[in-house]
Amino acid sequence: MDVHHGIAALPLPEGPSVATVGFFDGVHLGHRAVFARTVAAARERDARAIAVTFDRHPREVLSPGSEPRLLTTVERKAELIAETGIDVLLVVEFTEAFSRWTPEEFVTRVILEGIRTVHAVVGANFTFGYKAAGNLDVLRELGAGLGLTAEGVGLLELDGRVVSSSSIREALAAGDLAWPERALGRRFVVDGTVISGAGRGVGLGFPTANLRTWPRLLLPGAGIYAGRARHNRSEHVAAISVGTNPTFGVEPLHVEAYLLDYEGTELRGRPIGVEFWARLRDEARFDSPQELSEAIARDVERTREIVPPPRGA
Repeated sequence: MDVHHGIAALPLPEGPSVATVGFFDGVHLGHRAVFARTVAAARERDARAIAVTFDRHPREVLSPGSEPRLLTTVERKAELIAETGIDVLLVVEFTEAFSRWTPEEFVTRVILEGIRTVHAVVGANFTFGYKAAGNLDVLRELGAGLGLTAEGVGLLELDGRVVSSSSIREALAAGDLAWPERALGRRFVVDGTVISGAGRGVGLGFPTANLRTWPRLLLPGAGIYAGRARHNRSEHVAAISVGTNPTFGVEPLHVEAYLLDYEGTELRGRPIGVEFWARLRDEARFDSPQELSEAIARDVERTREIVPPPRGA
């Protein structure tokens, strides 16, 4: 999949496209249904399948302070979209100036002239343009006579519950992993870079990889989890803490992972993805480092019981 950034990248080269537009946070199963239809419609027309998304949540610009924490980094979102068969991804910078574009301006500059769209596939609740004045009907009206048609894909429901990024965020914030896994079609992953911590893990007998995460990224509710850590194309079973280290005072909420049986090279400065499999317990304050060490040992054993070693490990 080719990835282009910014309005300055337009017009894109080559021929016509079938396009979809959205923020697509998490790339959940509802989004995947839209991508699947976009790819199918593109193949029917011998055109490229293009997805247009944004570098930040629109509410970060439109109503600062009310924007949600996000389920994926831009890079992770691009990787997930690539898995769906989309040929080209355009990441648009959502600025205040861009937010003031009318629906007509967006359709003309991006959809028609920028990516040469002949057919658009969007979610049923899709809106665009200044003050969200555009929707599927407006898109059809603007495209009439210009060689642009459009169709909508309905919201996806699982067991009577609508699949949405907001419902996934709410579940994760409460420490619930079941609905996110169902709605995403995969386990939730937090991406970050390993940084130096306080070094307490070594003294406790469980050295951890402390993650610096993107400030906009959502972390699951505070607690201890079982899962896996991925780096440099390798995977390791991991006992994961999301919390503030209350035994040693209060620190900012962060993620750290103890990689079971890891004997590799130094991880500091390396990117790592932490995949959440099961919640083990709430975060707790212990009266002594010894009690904390004993609790971690129990968490590690439970993690071994829940998460099988990766293939080839």
